[in-house]
Amino acid sequence: MATVPEESAAIATVPGTIEKREELARQLSSRQLAMIAIGGAIGTGLFLGSSLAVRAAGPGVIITYLLGAVVALLFMGALSEMAVAHPTAGSFGVYAELYLSPWAGFVIRYSYWMAQCIAIGGEATAVAIYCQWWFPGTPKWIWIVGFSAALVYVNSRSVGIFGEFEYWFAMIKVVAIICFIVFGVAVLGGFGPAPATGLRNFTAYDGFLPRGLKGVWMALVYVIFSYIGTEVVAVTAGDAREPEKAVPKAMRSMVGRLILFYIGAIVVLIGLFPWNQIQPGADVTASPFVRVFQWIGIPAAAHIVNFVVITAAASSMNCNLYLVTRMIFSLSRGGYAPAVFGRLSKRGTPQNALLISTAGLAVATVVALLYPESAYVYLFGIALFGALFVWLMIFLTHLAFRRKWDELGRPRLPVRMIGYPYTSILGAAVLLAIILTTWWAEGMRPALLAGLPWLAFISAVYFLIVKKRQPAASR
Repeated sequence: MATVPEESAAIATVPGTIEKREELARQLSSRQLAMIAIGGAIGTGLFLGSSLAVRAAGPGVIITYLLGAVVALLFMGALSEMAVAHPTAGSFGVYAELYLSPWAGFVIRYSYWMAQCIAIGGEATAVAIYCQWWFPGTPKWIWIVGFSAALVYVNSRSVGIFGEFEYWFAMIKVVAIICFIVFGVAVLGGFGPAPATGLRNFTAYDGFLPRGLKGVWMALVYVIFSYIGTEVVAVTAGDAREPEKAVPKAMRSMVGRLILFYIGAIVVLIGLFPWNQIQPGADVTASPFVRVFQWIGIPAAAHIVNFVVITAAASSMNCNLYLVTRMIFSLSRGGYAPAVFGRLSKRGTPQNALLISTAGLAVATVVALLYPESAYVYLFGIALFGALFVWLMIFLTHLAFRRKWDELGRPRLPVRMIGYPYTSILGAAVLLAIILTTWWAEGMRPALLAGLPWLAFISAVYFLIVKKRQPAASR
């Protein structure tokens, strides 16, 4: 098992203990890191409309996205500081193990692994639906197996190949979003067949805050998931060249781009369409992106957007598969999973961890296909809870990290959380409030109904099985 006191003692000298424990190849550049994070954070939701958030807040959802951006900035500030100190594939799970407790490191990594496997299963099912739009009558499983096999192959190669592949995957999404914003602004100004709408839609339907400030807060429950996925940069620190330079640079550029893309896109969306007419659903032809491209005169707009949506889903799958592989690898190297999952291939990739993670996403995909209205709802609830729980624990870990780091007199890190400890406390309080609010948010109640039993189960596994096997010194 991971000997936490020994690791903690190593903090006072050199954080290389964890790196030696992992021995991963370091091939990712800061250019690749930033795009990998965007690939993990931007899925299909933005392209098909953030309808639940818009329905909850109306035009006030713009304020919600700004609030979400503030939380994301606080989160990335805390995480980047720890990632520079300890560039490891286990990332926030290892930080929690070192600075909170072995239980925290165990629960965070397994919860994150489970959440991301479920998310990949959902994205795989989405890819099949979008492919069927082009090829009706084809069975979903063909597309799921085909895309999954291709992405498993990419992840089995060297991490440099994965990074370059994800870079261009994410670039397609970035170009599509920029085009939407530019073309949308042009349409707002009267370019194209439709008359200029100007700023009318921001206040024409019951004002800018039709649901009041309560609606702005309720929408934050949905909006925060737009920023979840940015933590991938901290995980890639274990594979990054010069992580002390590459990680903070990638985090700064990535957060700035996400804020620009999300807020820019949502402002254009609200400006072009009456907020009470934006409907949920996975119909590509109803996507705001399609309508804007059609207005601007681009032929085959629906086909272009369908390609972008498929790419977005595949990119998210690819990035999340990388994440879950590193989580299991880290658990194995720390002694919390079978040793076989901690072995590296000749290319320096955790091949066995990839295979077990692939099995996990296969189970999630099958459940999503066969039981979309029953069993998968609870799996999805675990994914929702797991993502929010991990963010909450990262803020708490940062509080413990800074206290211990300063007590030991370690040198000042090149990246520092502004406003510590108040900003970390604020971030943790907001995340806790969001988790509690899921009980009242439309479609989000399974987060607590399934997430809390999952937390109890995985904690029981740790205390009844794992902890008893640990040496006394590591408890």
